[in-house]
Amino acid sequence: MPETRSLYLISYNLFQALGWSLSLFRILSGLLSSQSIHGAYAAAGELICWLQTLAFLEVIHGAIGDLKNHKFCLFGFRGTEVNFCVYNFWFWMLRNCSEWRGASSDAMGWRTHFLLAIVRRIQEVQNLPSVFVTFFAWSLSEVIRYSHYVLNLSGSNPKWITLIRYTAFIFLYPIGVFPGEMWLMYKALPVIKKKKLYADHLPFSYYNFVVLLLFCYPFMWLKLYLHLFKQRRSKLGKSKRKKN
Repeated sequence: MPETRSLYLISYNLFQALGWSLSLFRILSGLLSSQSIHGAYAAAGELICWLQTLAFLEVIHGAIGDLKNHKFCLFGFRGTEVNFCVYNFWFWMLRNCSEWRGASSDAMGWRTHFLLAIVRRIQEVQNLPSVFVTFFAWSLSEVIRYSHYVLNLSGSNPKWITLIRYTAFIFLYPIGVFPGEMWLMYKALPVIKKKKLYADHLPFSYYNFVVLLLFCYPFMWLKLYLHLFKQRRSKLGKSKRKKN
């Protein structure tokens, strides 16, 4: 049974690593072929929706105790049309199933909201440079993260991948959040207000919610960013102690 579980986890993380590698390849290929950063969503948007949908399994893994040490997960939902009620249900499950993870649950929820409720739904923002910035940062960080998991689960965990795993976020996370997610949400506000987005599904103004979210975003970001630095000290500190 443990061998079956290990094989499953290796297969899952390998699939995700390859999927995000393909996403990164598509984004960069689109950049080189068109000499433009405006086609990132067309190149990899739906693939990223699929990958984050599959990553919902990580919530289940965590809930049953299979991946207690695997942080910074993401999940998503893809359908022919984004059903906001279904999204809210998934978001509720996420918050309740992964609350014990601490700061990582915030990253899962807010990134999912950004992708599904805003980027995928609002076509007017899909060609913005912020989408390229966000998708590039996400894809590169996920290639590193899942590759680290695969090597760790396989019993071969070279020090260089651990160093990259707990160092790359220092640069990628701020890049993905500030010129990426936050700027795109800001640019989406006029469209949200004009279309009265989700007015039929929510008892409050979604426009006001996004404004409030933009105000709170830096504080939530700082919480997770400091949490990741704490993880970095713990993981790299262990490597140094083993070396000594």
